[in-house]
Amino acid sequence: MCTLAGPRVTSSLRPSFCPSPDRLSGAAGAELSDERRSEDQEGPLSSTPSLQAALASAENMLEIDLEALAEIELQKEEEEATTLGAPRVSLASTPACKDSELGIDHPYYDVARHGILQLAGDDNSGRRVITFSCCRMPPSHELNHSRLLGYLKYTLDQYVENDYTIVYFHYGLTSRNKPSLSWLQSAYKEFGRKYKKNLKAFYVVHPTDFIKVVWTIFKPLISHKFGKKVTYFNYLSELREHLKYDQLMIPPEVIRHDEKLQNMRLGRTPPLVKMPPPRPPLPTQQFGVSLKYIRDKNKGELIPPVMKETVTYLKDKGLHSEGLFRRSANVQTIKEIQRLYNQGKPVNFDDYGDIHIPAVILKTFLRELPQPLLTFEAYEQILAIISVESSLRVTHCKEIVGGLPEHNYAVLKYLMGFLHMVSQECIFNKMTGSNLACVFGLNLIWPSNGASSLNALMPLNLFTELMIDFYENIFSSRVVPCGTSL
Repeated sequence: MCTLAGPRVTSSLRPSFCPSPDRLSGAAGAELSDERRSEDQEGPLSSTPSLQAALASAENMLEIDLEALAEIELQKEEEEATTLGAPRVSLASTPACKDSELGIDHPYYDVARHGILQLAGDDNSGRRVITFSCCRMPPSHELNHSRLLGYLKYTLDQYVENDYTIVYFHYGLTSRNKPSLSWLQSAYKEFGRKYKKNLKAFYVVHPTDFIKVVWTIFKPLISHKFGKKVTYFNYLSELREHLKYDQLMIPPEVIRHDEKLQNMRLGRTPPLVKMPPPRPPLPTQQFGVSLKYIRDKNKGELIPPVMKETVTYLKDKGLHSEGLFRRSANVQTIKEIQRLYNQGKPVNFDDYGDIHIPAVILKTFLRELPQPLLTFEAYEQILAIISVESSLRVTHCKEIVGGLPEHNYAVLKYLMGFLHMVSQECIFNKMTGSNLACVFGLNLIWPSNGASSLNALMPLNLFTELMIDFYENIFSSRVVPCGTSL
């Protein structure tokens, strides 16, 4: 993240401003030192004197003047980048990424094919992460921005009922592909409370002076509460503290830009850092190890202790808790409980006073398995569920589940039996099979090479919903060893 120390550089190749130490918002003055507050009242970002002077009278400008100012800023940044030897950002009209799960029958294929939005795993609180990459946006005359807005809403509609995070890669926004500011204002107003409520973090990576302009225009519209969710990062490495960096699908252009920023900051090519070899897992390890490892270290018990304890606790005390599995929990608390489990120490969830903590622990356990519970091998079969006739989907689901290894089947049956039980209490907890599927789908299955794409969500969630709603049918024909029932 930016800090208050250090020189300011106006080039688009380096951060041209420094927000407050950790976060900044429309009302971030309370977080700043006294000598900086007067400056921040015009906007949360400090920048060049010329830009500050231009923005000082922004409130008296006509909309067309603000649009022109934004255009000038982008053009200036492009010129400075060219002067310093940065390659011109290429805006290809052809698809920027290949997605094997994206078909031409996708309702927003014309926009989705560019790869502007990507599903990128989870952050450190277990919240879904969606990335927006400006460098994937084609020239404005080749992209229908109304359709882009529709695609944004279509995508977020799959997440707004649960906590989620957005990572915005600013690099690649140019005067050629920038939407109009009037469109940005309209888009912001389109996203009502249901979209903003569960958005827990909005990370802006590689911001420039253009962000200052946009913030000045939007400041009257943005609430203090929403503004506090925004965090600015000058370098990709700063994301590691907040989310699972390796799951991010970062465009190569953004990575190269970041490397250039880092080299300029250091004044030289950074040396290679030799990483120590990974430590072997503890005998009592629960997280990040295979089901087989846990079974072998627990006298052949098929159901991992952490799963059995969280399910038992939630079954006894959480079935009527509204929004069960939808909410996140304190990151440090989750890490502490993981550490206790990995060390073989007892965990008493009553000590924490939050029913969502054991729920997050259960999801975290599944998410950190080296291989998904439904196995890599079943991934493509599960994606194909969407093409199966509706009346045959339960049978198809049952065949796939029946082909799982015995241990995976036993653990999956145990989990689905519990989630079926949760769904039966949806009048109290509001968690139907469909809602639970949205939460658990991507915790049960993902591809062997990276995270699932946005276009895989529908079939993965549908498959999970079938397992929950038709639990007794799907899991009735195969016998599992004793001691695995609820």
